[in-house]
Amino acid sequence: MDYTKRNIKYNEYVNSKIPKTRSWPSLFYAFIVGGLICMIGQGIGDGIRAIWPDLAGNAVSNYVSIILIFIASFLTGIGVYDRIGAFAGAGSIVPITGFSNSITSPAMDFKNEGIIFGLCVKMFSIAGPVIVIGVLSSAIVGLIYLFL
Repeated sequence: MDYTKRNIKYNEYVNSKIPKTRSWPSLFYAFIVGGLICMIGQGIGDGIRAIWPDLAGNAVSNYVSIILIFIASFLTGIGVYDRIGAFAGAGSIVPITGFSNSITSPAMDFKNEGIIFGLCVKMFSIAGPVIVIGVLSSAIVGLIYLFL
């Protein structure tokens, strides 16, 4: 059997089935939606500063992050964030809302498997490696900073 011909035919078949994307409209939508998410976060931060002017800048940033994470989780729960992601692509994935979606979505998909093996385990299936690398790299940087 000639594996080269088979592989060429298989690759042609796969390439014919892959959905074609239009790069420029996708980039534009990602830029607009990502910018809109950031503008909403800035508006939330400005609103918090207007209500509590004595609040420290770090506290305001923390509250904005918490609110954006909640909004993204809520929108994921009612199925809206998936439609935003299909429209915007990376524009909805890159901000902190995308990270919230990557934790909430698998937890919802596997909730039928129970609290432990469904929600708790599958929740970090996508975001878990990101958290591990973040904690590990911050520990290494902290040790370097400690000894220098």
